[in-house]
Order: sequence, then C-alpha cells, then structure tokens
Amino acid sequence: MIYRTFFNILILFLCATAMAYFLFANKIFYASLFLIPVSYYFISIIRQQNFFITHFRDFAEAMKYRDFTRRYPTANKTAIAKELFLTFNQINTVFKEISSEKEIQHQYLLEIINMLDAAILFYHADSGKVELINEAFKNLFETPHLGNITGLKKRNPDLYHISRKIKLGSQQMETAFSSKGKIKLLIQVSEFETHEIVYRIVVYQNINKAVDETENQAWHKLLRVLTHEIMNSIAPISSLAETLNERLQKLEETDALKDVKTGITTIKNRSEGLLQFARSYRLINKVDQPYFVALSIAHLFENIYQLLEPNLLQKKIELDIILQNIRLKVMADEHLLEQVLINLILNAMEALQEIDHPKIKLVGIEKDDEIWIQVIDNGLGMDSELLEQIFTPFFTTKKSGNGIGLTLSKQIMLVHHGNITARSEVGHGSEFTLKFINRKIDEV
Repeated sequence: MIYRTFFNILILFLCATAMAYFLFANKIFYASLFLIPVSYYFISIIRQQNFFITHFRDFAEAMKYRDFTRRYPTANKTAIAKELFLTFNQINTVFKEISSEKEIQHQYLLEIINMLDAAILFYHADSGKVELINEAFKNLFETPHLGNITGLKKRNPDLYHISRKIKLGSQQMETAFSSKGKIKLLIQVSEFETHEIVYRIVVYQNINKAVDETENQAWHKLLRVLTHEIMNSIAPISSLAETLNERLQKLEETDALKDVKTGITTIKNRSEGLLQFARSYRLINKVDQPYFVALSIAHLFENIYQLLEPNLLQKKIELDIILQNIRLKVMADEHLLEQVLINLILNAMEALQEIDHPKIKLVGIEKDDEIWIQVIDNGLGMDSELLEQIFTPFFTTKKSGNGIGLTLSKQIMLVHHGNITARSEVGHGSEFTLKFINRKIDEV
C-alpha cells in the first residue's frame, strides 16, 4: 500500500513537472497532453485520502463508543482498502476479547458482591454519584435504586448522616432503621483513587443478632452470680426473720416489742423480695429446651383470642386479626410462643388505658425470607430512650411489674433462632415484631 501511494505521487510529480515545462516553453499542445494523467492521479490521491480519513474517523468513533461489533468487509476491495479493513477487523477482535474478559470479570465481581451478607455502598466521594449498591443494601434498607448518596436523606436520614460522618479506615458501631426495624450496624469506610476520581466504599454489617446473643450471655453470667450470692445470703436471713417473728408473737406486747416486730417483718419482706428476684432470673434462664412443631399461625391466633376475649371485652378494646395467608406456619414451641404473645398483648392493653378508641392488631405476614408476627397498638407509645431499655432484664415502668416479661420474650425468640424488635413513637402507639426464619414446611 505504501509503495503504490509513493508510485502514484511520483508519477503525479513527473507529469506535473513536464506539463509545467511545456507551459513555460509555450508549447500548449504538449502541455495539454499531460493534463489528463495529472488530473487522474491528483483525483485518485484525493479520493484515497478521503477514503482513509472517512474510515479512520468511522473507526475512531466506534472505538470512542466501544462498539467492537462493527465489521469491515474485505471482499471485492482494492489491495489498499483490503489491507486497511483487515487491520481494523483485527484491532476490533482484540478489543472485543479484552472487553468480553473485562465484562466477565465485572459480572463475576458483581455476583460475589451480591452474594455477601454485608450491605455495600460504592460512590464518588466528591459528587456523591452512586456507582453500586448490592442486593444486601437494597433489601436491608429497602432501597431498590440510589442515584446519589444524597437520596438517602429522604429514605433513611439516620443512615445518611452516619455514613457521612464516619472517619476513613475506621470501624464504628451505630444504630439505624432498616427493613428489619432498628438494628445495630458495624460500619467501615475506605477510599481509593483512579482516573482522577476518588471513590468511597461503605460496608454495613448487621450485627444485631450477634450483639443480642452476646448481651444475653453477658446478662446470664452476671445474673447467675448475683442470684447465687442472693440465694446463699438472703435465704438464711429470711428464715431467721420468720423464726424470730414467730417467737416474738408469744411475748407480751409492749411498745418496744412492737417496734422490734415491725423491724423483723420489714427484714422478712425485703428478704422475700430479693428471693423473688432470684426466682425471676431462674424463670428467664429456664427457656432452653423448646419443643418445635409446624404451628399454624391461624390456630395460634384463635387460641390467643379465646383466652383474652373476656379481658378485651371488659376493657372495650378492639382486637383485629390480620393474616396474609391462613395456611401460614412457623416451626415453634406452641406454649412458649403463646406466652410471648399473651405478654405483648397484655402490655398493649395496659398502654391503651387512657385511649378513647383502643385498638390492637395481631398480624401474621410473610416478608422476604422471614415470617413476621406483629402486635400493634394505638396506645401512648414510648420515647427512644425508653425503647432502648425495654428488653433489659428487670427494667420496668410498672409499679407492680418485675421487668422480666420482655426479657423472657426475647430469650424465647432467641432459642427459636429468631428475634423480637420494637418500634414506637410517643402518642402514636407501639409495634412489636416477632421474626422467624421462613422454613418450607410440608403440609400436615
């Protein structure tokens, strides 16, 4: 191709020189004879250049938009065009293979990222443009699409502010709202730079279950020591106080003796109170051998309603039962689960005492890979500070309560490999959700 182009230019140069010579010699006829080859070779070279420029521009545009599927036909082409098109096709093939390998690696990476349990957010540090959110992020925070990280301000303000304030390279535990309620997250942020763009990666790990189990074990260890010491120390005191009280009853009544009797009775009552504390812990710690069966939620709700119907009618509380599917079942211990639901409904009834139109909803739904049983009321509700404490052992706001009801409920859910969460707002009622793993249960 190079030699032919050079040959054409050489002939054009020689013919043009000869034509110029004859023109200067005033030999018009001979000069006109060289006009035809000069015109032919000149037009030929211009066409060739236009051909090269047009196809190079076309090829460059294809490269710009990564269109490696374009093919340049070589049949019935001149040697120059054929050689050029063969070169273009070879370059396209190489780039197509590179692009294909890159796409395979990209898809492979996406599959791995989407298989991770941890939620991942990948965005431009400067503009906030989101490059990627994985399936775990979409499911956990109910965000099917996110164009810019500022979009989190409306969807999940807490998560947005937490994500922006965490220092690079550090790990931090935070609490945020998710599709599973309020959960504890372990968050880590890192950055890298490429093509003059700084990318930021935020990883969110749901550690709610791990923290709950760790806290539960810590409470058990602490309370085991406390109750052991209480039982060993208070039981003899209570027994001795009762014996002394019996003997004092036989003595003649005097003012001094009356004061002694009062003191002994106080010691006895306080001792029995501490012993009751120890017995309450034993009740919490007792839940360790559930008897699992394929339990119909409809049957469970019916039993609960029949049991609590007199109390509900007496207090004029409306109970709505909502079932997404009447065949919905969970693998659970029927008696333990009844105990949890009765406790939650009784708590809801107490929260409805000052409400004009008291109402409780008992809901059974299937959500993603879980089955939820919910107790929802339109009662007084709780503030965030109180909500953080309600599952703490022996924490109670009731004058006559012992503070073990919700702790026991949480313990029961943990042995079911599930969890219990709470959402509440002052003046807008409360919502307690029991979450079970959705196992496929054969019809029984």
